[in-house]
Amino acid sequence: MEPTDDTLDSTDDAHVGMPRRGYVLAVGVLLVSLALVFAAWLQARGQQRLAAEAEFVGRTGEVMEQLRQRLVKYELVARGGASLFASVARPTPRQWRDYVDGMAIGDRFPALVGLGFAGYIPGPRLVDLQLEWRKAGYGELDVRPHGIRPVYGPVLYLEPRTIENVAALGYDMYAEPVRRAAMAAAIETGTAQLTGPVELVQDIGRDRVGLLMYLPVYAGGGVPRAAAARRAQAQGWVYLPFHPDTFVETSLGGLHGDMRFRIIDVSDGGTATLIEHGPPPVAGEPPAFHHSAPLDAYGRAWRVEFESPPLASAAPQIGELRNLLLLGIFVSLLLFALAWTLAQTEFRANRIARRMTEDYRRSERRFRSAMHYSAIGKALLDSDGRIVEANPALGRIVGRAPESMVGLRFDRLFEDDTGERPPAERERVDAEGARRVTRRLRHQHGAPRQAQLTFAPVPGNVGQDIAELVQVEDVTERLRAEARVHALNRTLEARVALRTRELSHANQELETFAYSVSHDLRAPLRAIDGFSRILAERYDALLDDAGRDYLARVRGAAGRMAELIEAMLKMSRVGRSAINPEPVDLGRIAQELIDELRMGEPDREVEARIATGLHVHGDPTLLRNLLGNLIENAWKFTRDRRPAVIEVGQRTERGGVTEYFVRDNGAGFPQAYVEKLFRPFQRLHAQGEFAGHGIGLASVRRIVERHGGTIRAEGQEGEGATFWFTLPGPDIGP
Repeated sequence: MEPTDDTLDSTDDAHVGMPRRGYVLAVGVLLVSLALVFAAWLQARGQQRLAAEAEFVGRTGEVMEQLRQRLVKYELVARGGASLFASVARPTPRQWRDYVDGMAIGDRFPALVGLGFAGYIPGPRLVDLQLEWRKAGYGELDVRPHGIRPVYGPVLYLEPRTIENVAALGYDMYAEPVRRAAMAAAIETGTAQLTGPVELVQDIGRDRVGLLMYLPVYAGGGVPRAAAARRAQAQGWVYLPFHPDTFVETSLGGLHGDMRFRIIDVSDGGTATLIEHGPPPVAGEPPAFHHSAPLDAYGRAWRVEFESPPLASAAPQIGELRNLLLLGIFVSLLLFALAWTLAQTEFRANRIARRMTEDYRRSERRFRSAMHYSAIGKALLDSDGRIVEANPALGRIVGRAPESMVGLRFDRLFEDDTGERPPAERERVDAEGARRVTRRLRHQHGAPRQAQLTFAPVPGNVGQDIAELVQVEDVTERLRAEARVHALNRTLEARVALRTRELSHANQELETFAYSVSHDLRAPLRAIDGFSRILAERYDALLDDAGRDYLARVRGAAGRMAELIEAMLKMSRVGRSAINPEPVDLGRIAQELIDELRMGEPDREVEARIATGLHVHGDPTLLRNLLGNLIENAWKFTRDRRPAVIEVGQRTERGGVTEYFVRDNGAGFPQAYVEKLFRPFQRLHAQGEFAGHGIGLASVRRIVERHGGTIRAEGQEGEGATFWFTLPGPDIGP
């Protein structure tokens, strides 16, 4: 019993599921391998990040310990000074100087401004102290600030004996609240105490933060146990003024130079920053790690906030893991390709096996169906070129019934039916033996048609004379369309050539106009100006006031006309000159332009704020022209401002686009007329108010657009104007 079509189809469907499982397995191999690779990479990345963070935290601990040790050394220095008071009731200034010189604090502790002693003086004893000081031959003790206070804490000794330290003698530190708080706490607790951030007497006017450490000194050298006894027996304080920035540098000793941190005094709820140490942050790259640690600094609560470098620098091993990730992905893709190839091979083998088991009847039926229902004309030819069988599509193409063509020579269907074909048509044979040719078909009831013929050798049944299968496709409309396309292309090429010639002619006319402006128009103007000047010089006495006024107007108009011609030529040169891009520092150019304007008007007071890091890529000459027009406008329109401010800077938007700007606080303009600013010869102010020709901003716009950027303006009448512009990256075309 022969298998029916339904049984064959159901058998095919049953076998399709088997190779599909191979494709599913290949996809599963890919997903699992990628998941394992990513999981391993994420784990390794996390471990490297944790290790880098642990190393960073460990380094912060080293920094904290070095800061603590340096403060302890400062305390030991202070205690050495206090021990001098324990051995001598009150050392003389000479003894104090010898002690400090022996300590060599300038070499050992560069951050210390000095080592001093301030007395604890109740108000009634101040006069007695001043008398004792004078009798001892130390000179006048001028305690300042002047005034009557319950307790005084004047500086009595301070070494080394620099000009600044000598000027600090007599200063009543107990009169200043921040110092008084630390001094009182030291007396009350009997321990060393630090002040909050203050301005040292030695640094007045220098805007530099200073700190002081106070160690109390009591009568008898010891520390009384009771608070009342400590207040009663207080003699004063040994104190050390120092600068936090130098303190940090000397504490680290050149180590941890890449460590960025800040020390914040958070005592009493404050957030005063004492120092920021380390390299500046990298723009656009946030720190990889943050760490905050408290530091109990002798009565003050400090918080040290650390920031690591960006992740690429803080954990460079993570970058190396990227190569391992890529290798893992590559291996996963190789496994997937291998599994997929095996699945495809299995699928093809099963399909070939099914096709090979199909019987001849099914194959013959498929061929007959393809012949009968094909929309392309087909015919079987014998070895003599006669038609053995033709399908209905071929009958429709030639206008004959398929049965009437059986036994007819195939060549007779064409106009060149001699049986002999041109050599070029006979030789168009490909490697598989198929021949292709286009011939004019003779339609039985219509006009001739163009047909694409494809001859392919096919075997016939045993005892059957079948040599070729010919496929006939009517390509008349396609060939006509191709001819129309070729004709249209020739027309378009002619139009492009015509437009190119017209554009070249227009450019030549523009060059001729520029030449005419620069030579032909200037000559009459020079004649007008020259003769009017001669007229004014030789015949001035013959002219009345009205005549001289008319003559002056003629010369002024000729001068303005010459300036307009020069402005037009300048704008034309901006549009025609080639761009030679290179790195340009806009900040340097802006500073040079400001300096030139100041030399021209030395009496004007203009504050110039020019940001650093304004590095771009462009033509230096054109960019200098751009900044020159913008800064000269800002200089001109701020002439009535006191003070006048001109600012040049940049701003980076969220999308990473950097905008550069020139801002002033001058006359400004109504925002409604912003579009007129960049048009040639358009002005928003009268010539009498501010001179100009209205060509500068048009040139600026052309320069920015030639660099591939954009420009916009913001302003308000009477409050200044800001011009924003963008410039592209390195790849600028000419």
